[in-house]
Amino acid sequence: MQVHDIFLDNLPKIDLHGFDKESARVITNDFINEAVYLGYKEIVIIHGIGTGIVKKSVHETLSRNKHVESYKLDNFNNGCTIVILK
Repeated sequence: MQVHDIFLDNLPKIDLHGFDKESARVITNDFINEAVYLGYKEIVIIHGIGTGIVKKSVHETLSRNKHVESYKLDNFNNGCTIVILK
């Protein structure tokens, strides 16, 4: 049985499995802009584990986005990043 944070199930999320790093960057920025517009303060980005290319692209994008206050990997799933928006 996999343990997970039930509160994450209620947050807006996007799944980037199968995307390349450039597509992941664009979609991540679009998702953040949409979340800010809708008034969300916390979102989840599912990037998977794999080789880490998409995760690295997502984290670089998050570090440069003016709407992102902070982000961290999910404690229960290294394939997800939890993002706090300003």
